Amino acid sequence: MEYSWLIYAVLSAFFAGVVSIFGKVGLRDVDPNIASLIRVFVMFVFLLIIVMFQGKFLESVNFFLNKKGMFFIVLSAIAGALSWIFYFFALKIGEVTKVVSIDKLSIVFAVVLAFVFLNEKINFKTGFGLLMMIIGSILVSIN
Repeated sequence: MEYSWLIYAVLSAFFAGVVSIFGKVGLRDVDPNIASLIRVFVMFVFLLIIVMFQGKFLESVNFFLNKKGMFFIVLSAIAGALSWIFYFFALKIGEVTKVVSIDKLSIVFAVVLAFVFLNEKINFKTGFGLLMMIIGSILVSIN
């Protein structure tokens, strides 16, 4: 079985954790919306450099011709922007530990939405794991 996805997922989780720490420190004297705008700009430039370095810039132009794919990527970008905006507002006024534990309920939402819209299966083990995540998030976030 191919497990390279697991390496990427762990790296994603690690860097998401780093975002929380750097974001909390960076938000001390900055409006969350301005912080989100700066973050998006830096991400845009960083990713543009990566795509150009990989020689895939012209390939990305062809993607714009795929209307359905582009539509869902735009929806994903809007959802991501809203997530960052609310996350940075929560991070600015809340404790990292509590904000992150609630934010990670995105896992529960993603699995349920995948079940509803993508017909992915939820077995007993997955359902139990989701329930434990919900309980864990609540326990970490309450005083």
